[in-house]
Amino acid sequence: MFIHISAIFGFLSLSFADCLDILMVGAIIYLVFRWIRGSAAMSIFIAVILLFVLRVVVAALNMKLMNALLGTFIDVGVLALIVIFQPEVRHFLMRLGSRYGVNGKGRDIIEKIFGVKSQTMGGEALNEIAEACRAMSADKTGALIVLPHSDSLTYIKETGDIVDAKVSRRLIMNIFFKNSPLHDGAMIIEGDRIVAARCTLPITQRTDILPSYGMRHKAAIGISEETDADVVVVSEETGKVSFIHRGEITRINNINELKLKLVPQEEKA
Repeated sequence: MFIHISAIFGFLSLSFADCLDILMVGAIIYLVFRWIRGSAAMSIFIAVILLFVLRVVVAALNMKLMNALLGTFIDVGVLALIVIFQPEVRHFLMRLGSRYGVNGKGRDIIEKIFGVKSQTMGGEALNEIAEACRAMSADKTGALIVLPHSDSLTYIKETGDIVDAKVSRRLIMNIFFKNSPLHDGAMIIEGDRIVAARCTLPITQRTDILPSYGMRHKAAIGISEETDADVVVVSEETGKVSFIHRGEITRINNINELKLKLVPQEEKA
């Protein structure tokens, strides 16, 4: 069935598939708008939409030269935008996959098909991390420890130095000691191994974070938003310990509370 609106525009004829196509494109534009709202990419996104609308009008009027020119410009421009906003694109895709692909039943299916295993931490390693955090809290030694689960942090490990050593409170404290060459950055612990140190984490774009939280906390929130990793932060200014999961910060009041937080969710259940 066709819907003729030539009486209005004179040159357009829409079918049901065309209407569905328009609705889907509109939904995608709305989702992208929500995703980048308030960011520097907003003005660029509006410019791209205007160019696309102009190309549709030019194509409808059968202006072949302008259509070819705009088509080439848009095709090259999209590739340029992907390169320019590569971190934002990666952040969006990782959040999408983390939210709909590796949670609950989706995670179980992926683990069976691809052999993806969640990183499990033994009780000894858990205790060593907690005791190290207690000692660093008392000394006001800043620390940033990332504990991944199913999501790969290979691209994060590549920004730092590979350690590959058994988890030990003394090693953790030595790495984060202020005169250590590895203290500035994040430590990645997978299972019972310290795999990397001095790693660079993505900074969250949220604006509702309390001023008392510094760059370590913002980096911890950033990686927990992108992946399923848990993060432990020891403040260098106050010595307070925080636990970050899915972008939410929990202040730790004692060592036992930290140990409970470090226990994987599936083991708690």
